[in-house]
Amino acid sequence: MRAGMHNKSWFIHPARAESLSLADELKIPPVLAQVLVNRGVATAEQAKSFLNPKLTELIEPDVMPGVPAATEEICRAIASRQKITIYGDYDVDGITAAAILWHIIRLLGSPAEFYIPHRIDEGYGLNDGAVRQIAADGTKLLITVDCGITAADSVRLARQLGMDVIITDHHTIEPTLPDANVIVHPMLGDYANPKCAGATVAFKLAWALTNRFKSAGRTNPKLREFLINATVFAALGTIADVIELRGENRIIASFGLKAMHDCSMPGLAALINAAGLEGQKLDSYHIGFILAPMLNAAGRMGHARLAVELLTTDSQVRALRIADYLKQQNYQRQSAERKIFQQVCEVITQAGLDHPDRRTIVLGSEQWHTGIVGIVAAKVVDKFYKPTILINTENGLGKGSARSIEGFDIYGAISACSKYVVKFGGHSMAAGITLEPAKIGEFADAFEKYAAENFRQTASTAKIEIDAICPIRDISYNLVRQLEPLGPFGRGNPKPLIATRGVRLIASPRKVGSRGEHLQLAIGDSTGSARCIGFKMAGLEKKLLENEFFNVAYEPQLDTWNGGDNLQFVLSDISFE
Repeated sequence: MRAGMHNKSWFIHPARAESLSLADELKIPPVLAQVLVNRGVATAEQAKSFLNPKLTELIEPDVMPGVPAATEEICRAIASRQKITIYGDYDVDGITAAAILWHIIRLLGSPAEFYIPHRIDEGYGLNDGAVRQIAADGTKLLITVDCGITAADSVRLARQLGMDVIITDHHTIEPTLPDANVIVHPMLGDYANPKCAGATVAFKLAWALTNRFKSAGRTNPKLREFLINATVFAALGTIADVIELRGENRIIASFGLKAMHDCSMPGLAALINAAGLEGQKLDSYHIGFILAPMLNAAGRMGHARLAVELLTTDSQVRALRIADYLKQQNYQRQSAERKIFQQVCEVITQAGLDHPDRRTIVLGSEQWHTGIVGIVAAKVVDKFYKPTILINTENGLGKGSARSIEGFDIYGAISACSKYVVKFGGHSMAAGITLEPAKIGEFADAFEKYAAENFRQTASTAKIEIDAICPIRDISYNLVRQLEPLGPFGRGNPKPLIATRGVRLIASPRKVGSRGEHLQLAIGDSTGSARCIGFKMAGLEKKLLENEFFNVAYEPQLDTWNGGDNLQFVLSDISFE
């Protein structure tokens, strides 16, 4: 959860015997050992693997369900010179997945093309109009990436129009699968990494294709260079799609981040440069909050085809122009997002949807940009901690985005209310939805009823997990450095969160920020002192001055502002209990 949300419920991981033995065996601080154990890393061997992820530990591509058959189909199409079209989604995961397959099929000698649907005009996934257009253009093999698993009707149409269809997807599987020639999906069969990104599925298929074209057991240098670039794209898709960074997903994210600056694709270099990140060590924050929003801006404000072009062009000039355009589009997106968020919050308060007894939020407006409602829904979840669906009702059809909280399967909830819906797709934490505006009220009532009956423990506040309780003296500059190899951080592997009890102010707190919304403070306990920053915590200034002692939960970080390298605590919550 973001630092701006207060009154959180603390879950404190208990100190375990395994962490003490791990600390002794690896000669590491007890706090680091405790964090590893909290991540399910209990032995020295597991710890070494976790702290030093290796590409050799990736699951072989042919193990993924559908990959061998899809490889055969693609090789056959290439050999017979059939036209191949890759159909992707308009988010970062779909964009990177499409780029991966486009590159490998082109390298293998086929003039592959890609098709990305327009977010507003066409919506998510395969649609009949696009299928007819692709078939009319002469495509014989249609490959979906990051979509297609729920598009039974459109797949049937594609087959009727004479196209073979390969589906590569990672979204929730319906009981009845589409009648595609091949389905590549990590949830089919007993695959060891069922919750991977669409870009990872594409990466595995691309890897299998390169294996088919090895010469005397060695990979062609161009194909080898491509595979390294493909891990970068897969890392982008994995982090941007908020996939759990465990196991194989962690390996891909870790290696892809390290290889990002060395990627030979001019589009990625142009994107990094436009974001002002040239020369910086990139981590999951830079992907999730800087680079991914720029790539997504193409689909949110215009057409995502430009983002795929950025990742596939070999022209540095064209790449620089697209990257600069995406940067400007992202500025526009940010402005519109702030305006819509303010409007949504006002409606929530006026309608009483922020009441503790209310479990969900469902709202619609013709003024809320379809490409932005998903981001705003996520911010609403951060602020009010309720499953949220925001819908644009422009042009007589409601198109919305759903975002959830941990423990509430929003895809399952929408499915239970599907009689009010035209179509929907997604997974447990995020989904897209289309419905008639006149039915939003009925859907909202059914959705709320479902939540009340099936998720009775929904809390009005977020839960944060505390990795360890420590006195201030235990949190040092060296410890923060030792915690860094635990990254990349994200869902399933959050940044270590420490708590210190019974601290007091050693100086008056100071409001900072352009609007005075943040709070700087210095705290101390009987063992030492520390500087803290509480983002969007200015409202707690008075309460801090009124309480002699309080507890803090924080991420220990090194503040590199203005070239410094000083230890500070980035506060996640302040408790006065």
